[in-house]
Amino acid sequence: MRIALLPDIHANLPALEAVLADAEREGATGSFHLGDLVGYAPWPDEVVALLRQRGIAGVAGNYDSTVATDYAHCGCRYEDPEQEALSHLSYGWTRAHVSPATKAHLAALPFRLDLMATGGHLPGPRVILVHGAPTLNTLYWTADRSDDFCRKMAAHAGARVGDLLAFGHTHRPWHRVVDGVQFLNAGSVGRPKDGDWRASYALVDLGTAGISTRLRRVEYDVARAAAAIRASELPDAFALHLERGGA
Repeated sequence: MRIALLPDIHANLPALEAVLADAEREGATGSFHLGDLVGYAPWPDEVVALLRQRGIAGVAGNYDSTVATDYAHCGCRYEDPEQEALSHLSYGWTRAHVSPATKAHLAALPFRLDLMATGGHLPGPRVILVHGAPTLNTLYWTADRSDDFCRKMAAHAGARVGDLLAFGHTHRPWHRVVDGVQFLNAGSVGRPKDGDWRASYALVDLGTAGISTRLRRVEYDVARAAAAIRASELPDAFALHLERGGA
């Protein structure tokens, strides 16, 4: 069974469309999202509608749960005061523009999903899906975290040898194996931050014998996304971010 993991779409409809087409070409028979469906781009309702139309389930990102509950802020980490100010503008715009149906869908997203190739009637490795970490969807699990940190997260999630713990949130993809457990940050479909503007997602081959992963980068119509941001009330800086891959 081959599945696609779609991290941090952030209301970027052209990126999502390109990734779904690529996953189909690559033979994925199903897809799951890793949260943060909205924020920073002008298609929150359209992204959620497309995922629902395709029957794509997933987990709650911090942006999803905060928008759904009308929290004071998005639960994001800021690198400087300018980034903080821009983030608040994005959050305010998103809360003002999501439909009641989108908000209800975001509120219903689970914190975690577990997948097994057999559906669970036979033993085998699991794919454990969260947004940030098994503890909180706001925790930033970056590639420079220690192996001991990975072990703590695996223990919290109940991950065993052969399992895969998959997440996003940092918008920077990476993969590691610690004590037989795989850890995969799938990056970001709609708002990469690693200097590569292409959409990032992961393909996972899941069988009773084991799990293999592959990170994918996909070109999409970034000009369309940037133009739509500039035509909206969102800050033009968000368009520049997409064009530069966050660099």
